[in-house]
Formats: sequence, C-alpha cells, structure tokens
Amino acid sequence: MPDWTRRFSLTGRRALITGASSGIGRAIAEVFADAGADIVAHGRDAARLDDLSKTIRQADRACDLVTGDLADDAAGVARRALATGRIDILVNSAGIALTGPVIGYDPADWQRTLAVNLTAPFILSQAVLPGMMERRMGKIINISSQTGVIALPNHAAYAASKGGLNALTKSLMTEAAPHNVQVNAICPTVVLTEMGEALWSAPERRDPFIARTPLGRFGQPVEIADMALYLASEASDLVNGAVMMIEGGYSSI
Repeated sequence: MPDWTRRFSLTGRRALITGASSGIGRAIAEVFADAGADIVAHGRDAARLDDLSKTIRQADRACDLVTGDLADDAAGVARRALATGRIDILVNSAGIALTGPVIGYDPADWQRTLAVNLTAPFILSQAVLPGMMERRMGKIINISSQTGVIALPNHAAYAASKGGLNALTKSLMTEAAPHNVQVNAICPTVVLTEMGEALWSAPERRDPFIARTPLGRFGQPVEIADMALYLASEASDLVNGAVMMIEGGYSSI
C-alpha cells in the first residue's frame, strides 16, 4: 500500500455516524466503508438503515444499526451504539432545519432544533470520549453549516444550533487534545440532499444564493464525505478545533 493511501485509510477503525440513513450521513458511511472502516449507523428509518447495511456489507465491512430519535433519546442512542463495541470515530451528522422568521416562530421548533443539532452531539461526545481518551486515539467530526458562521434570514434556530456546535467543537478540543483525540467541524454550503432540495429548490431562493457563491453551485453529499474522511484519518492528526468551510467561497467575499 502506498504511504499516502495508508495515511488516509480507516482500516481497523469503527465509526459511529448519526443520521446515516440518508443524505450526508449516508455518503459518509459509504466513503468510510470504502476506506476500510466498520460502521455503526444511526438513523430513525429502519428500512433505509437496512438498505445502507447491505451496501456497507458489499464492501466487506461490518455494519451495526442503531435506531432512535436524537431529540429525546440521545443518551439511549449512545448507550446502544457503545454496546456494539468500541467507537474510534464519531460523526455527528444528524440534523434538522426548521426554518422561519423569528416573529411567530414556534418555541417547540426552537427546542427540537437545538436538541438534535446541538444537545445530541454533546451527549454522544460525552459518551464516547472516555474510551477515546483511554486509548489515546479518536476523532470527533461535527457536521455543522456555513449558517453557523454567516447570517441567513429565517434561520435563527438553525444558525444558533450550528453556531453553538462550532463553539462546542472548540471547547471539546481543549479537553480532548491532551489525550490525542481530534475534534473538528465541517461547515458546508447547501448540499443537495433531500432536505437541501426541499429547502432550496425554489428559484427565488436558489438563484440569489448561487449567484452570491463564487463557485456558482451547491454541494454534493460525497464532497462533504471526502472532507470527513480526511478528518477521520491520520492524515489530519495535526488538525484540531478547526471549523472548516466547504461552501464554494461564499464566506470569503
């Protein structure tokens, strides 16, 4: 195996990926399996998870499945995931976007957004960090958003949750780094998942956003998965506490 390939390999690693039944989470699970990792896939849709597991096993990797709603059972998801074996890599990919103007916004939607996008990553990180620290090896990757860094209208709850996730990433890093555990965040632009398509397919929303983006397009799930692979591999061992933008240059102008 060429040395650069070894540095990006995940052979011998087990990765817990939340939101793995679709979108970015599924792309990450497939890319990680291609790189040699065994997968612990979380999601709410058992049928979709079963379909993912068939794909992972076709790559000759193991795939354990964990169901549960992170809004009210993050601790249970963490417990069931750890019951399958050690976790070397945690990818907090599950997320929801309940958008709308601040005036009239439902406080229940605010609470659910923060529960899934911010509180669940905290609880899952809290659960896996002791093992990672003891083994002096581990990676936590938080899938955040460019909206956690720049402002968009009608995204107050989502932006607050992702801005909080970026801050959590840096804070976790300060405690994990002395134990050789790396914690980083990825901040994508709009990604053409089912959720992205639903929120951004209307031309009156899509076109001005793309016009504002120097690269002139939205992202694809595999592009986020490839960055996650870098952060999950030993090639990125010096990268810690980073909030990595992957948004076609939108925040640079």
